[in-house]
Amino acid sequence: MFSRSKREEGGRAGNDHQLLVPEAAQKDPRSFELLRVWLSGGQQLVSLRVGAWDDPAAWGIMLADLARHVANSYEHEKGFDRIKTLQRIRAGLDAELSSPTDEPSGQILS
Repeated sequence: MFSRSKREEGGRAGNDHQLLVPEAAQKDPRSFELLRVWLSGGQQLVSLRVGAWDDPAAWGIMLADLARHVANSYEHEKGFDRIKTLQRIRAGLDAELSSPTDEPSGQILS
């Protein structure tokens, strides 16, 4: 998963601040979003769908896969070593899980 321009992907995007919907997801009528994360006013804002899996461990698998996508993107776009980038991501995740810099707040909407 790499970020690309609208012309390269041919995907749809609402504006310059939204990421593109992957082509395979556009073609699959059963696809749905699991997670959106924004950075706004120095804060992380999240919208998520927890009902996709019964076992919360599936989120761990998804987050590990996502970390690998991020590492691959850093390698592709910035020339960073993929393995070292993944190690840095893991270090940041471990540090934040061990000693959170803040606590999630907000509301749960259905």
